[in-house]
Amino acid sequence: MSEVRLIVGLGNPGNEYVKTRHNIGFEVIDLLAETFGVKVKKKKFGGRFGELLFEGKKLILLKPESYMNRSGQVVVTAFGFYKLELSDVLVITDDMALEPGVIRLRRKGSAGGHNGLADIIEKFGSEEFSRLRIGIGRSEWGNDVDYVLGQISSRQRPLIDEAVSSAKEAIMNWVKSGIDETMNRFN
Repeated sequence: MSEVRLIVGLGNPGNEYVKTRHNIGFEVIDLLAETFGVKVKKKKFGGRFGELLFEGKKLILLKPESYMNRSGQVVVTAFGFYKLELSDVLVITDDMALEPGVIRLRRKGSAGGHNGLADIIEKFGSEEFSRLRIGIGRSEWGNDVDYVLGQISSRQRPLIDEAVSSAKEAIMNWVKSGIDETMNRFN
């Protein structure tokens, strides 16, 4: 492992997607940036990024500016630029299979039907990178696309805000202690 960690929040660019379920990865990056007083504004790699030092490591906070299902190229470009190992990468995403507010960390795994993760896996040619999934639950009406691209309901918002805060804590723990200890503590 290097002394650099790449933390990628998945979402869709554009004001129409702000605060939607699919953009929870962006919300986590924004909270980390706010916590450390960093701006995630610089344009590079096909996304917006910011840098900070924490626990003796350089953290790269990255928000791809491509649409969700095309996130992979942005991630592998940043990954290659910093000459990282897959163990230095953490991807944050929404997950309909988890109840709203639940977070789940994994060392590796399949895309689980998530197009953003699927594109990253395809571009890396590997599932061997850590991911942090934040539960958004399933639509009661059955239209998954409208649901994930929809605004978070006032009923779900407190659960999501709590999960975003927990995700921030989990990421800081991951930087300090690695994925295994963080999974044991936060899953």
